[in-house]
Amino acid sequence: MSKIGSPLFITAVLLTALVLAAGCSGNGAAPDISGAAETRTITITDGLGRTVTVPSPPESVVCSGSGCLRYLVYLQGQDLVVGVDDIEKEDQLVEGRPYALVYGSQFKDLPLIGEFRGKDDPEKILAIDPQVIFKTGSSGSAYSISVSEADKLQEKTGIPVVAFPYGSLRNDAEKAEMYTGLRVMGMVLGKEDRAEEVISYIEETIADLENRTSDIPPSGQKTVYIGGVSYAGSHGIISTEPAYPPFTWVNAKNVAAGLGTAHADVAKEALVDWDPEYLFIDVGTLQMDGGGAIGELKTDRALGGLTAAREGRVCGLLPYNFYSTNYETVLANGYFIGKTLYPDRFEDIDPVEKADEIYSFFVGEPVFEEHNAEYQNMGFAGIPLLIPGLGRSG
Repeated sequence: MSKIGSPLFITAVLLTALVLAAGCSGNGAAPDISGAAETRTITITDGLGRTVTVPSPPESVVCSGSGCLRYLVYLQGQDLVVGVDDIEKEDQLVEGRPYALVYGSQFKDLPLIGEFRGKDDPEKILAIDPQVIFKTGSSGSAYSISVSEADKLQEKTGIPVVAFPYGSLRNDAEKAEMYTGLRVMGMVLGKEDRAEEVISYIEETIADLENRTSDIPPSGQKTVYIGGVSYAGSHGIISTEPAYPPFTWVNAKNVAAGLGTAHADVAKEALVDWDPEYLFIDVGTLQMDGGGAIGELKTDRALGGLTAAREGRVCGLLPYNFYSTNYETVLANGYFIGKTLYPDRFEDIDPVEKADEIYSFFVGEPVFEEHNAEYQNMGFAGIPLLIPGLGRSG
């Protein structure tokens, strides 16, 4: 079992108030003892290093910030939610969050706690009166979470705020943040075992992907690029993840890897120069006018001249980000990528069946078909292109 992320220090404090109403009667009857009340709290260190005392386990919670509610679903705590931010109440033209496909109707009917991306309304939260507020944000971005922000919300509401960075699977440091967040939430909810189960599942899945391809020599590793990655909205082909985790796991050469680990936009000319063997398109790009990255490949002669476009090696992947990262989808995408690049190493894998296994573990239902239908069934499939002046590929 992985122990990435420092162990959390937790002090259990049991507060018991016993009220005895003693009375005497001439007939010697026993006293009437009533009003026994017991409140259990725990004191934890949250993901920002703050010391917070919370009811344990809480009977009601709210989640603030991109992806916070996703973690709660991973830990099977969705029935504790008593309020949501506005993105959970909106009708999405395209739904890119697997957890919302399963629980969206449940969340939509709950009271509002504020705007999305952590723009809380303390008065609305007070009116709902949850026992705990979970709050997260993306590290190193405009939507990160700070100690002062968490403290301020706690002071305004008088409700314990448990905060943590959302983390990522792009590198060990951000993975440690992710696992710490899951463990913190698990401790508060009394779901420590489920948190460890989720972490172990992620680690074992990554290990399986890595082990299948670990002996492929550099000369046999395919060159790849992913475009159209959403980041605070939908984007076109220049939007990429230089440290896209599935490429690393299956030992593919990401041509954008030299740009660091954070989300990046690349120059179109650079992509043309790199000319990767395989182009993967995040189908979240379809929310753009003109079809986003797919539209660009169909209409731009320079992009259409890429070897992958001309030879039919352009494939769709389900969205990496939609209100922060869909980690279950990232893992599922890894198997489709592996099967596409190295089919002999993934002979026993049906990527769709594997995706549904992963979705069932994380969000409780096999939602691949429903999720893919939101994106014109372009996920886990080759994308045919009509290249101007060059004919059809795929």
